[in-house]
Amino acid sequence: MKIKVIVTLKSGVLDPQGKAIQQTLNGMGFANVKDVRQGKYFNIDINENDEQKAKLAAEEICKKLLANQVIEDFKII
Repeated sequence: MKIKVIVTLKSGVLDPQGKAIQQTLNGMGFANVKDVRQGKYFNIDINENDEQKAKLAAEEICKKLLANQVIEDFKII
């Protein structure tokens, strides 16, 4: 089963890369871009037919490796 995971910084955590992107976009003439937050996107192919079990496995993967839960949130889709 294919699982998609999005990992982003928690609200309130400074995002210097997102800020640099936003400033660059403003400099390129996209003055209406107010804020940019960057993150990570993963496609995971789990050898599991049961959707609930696949999502539980993906959650465990996120907690143990993909996301730093102190400063990042993750969403499984």
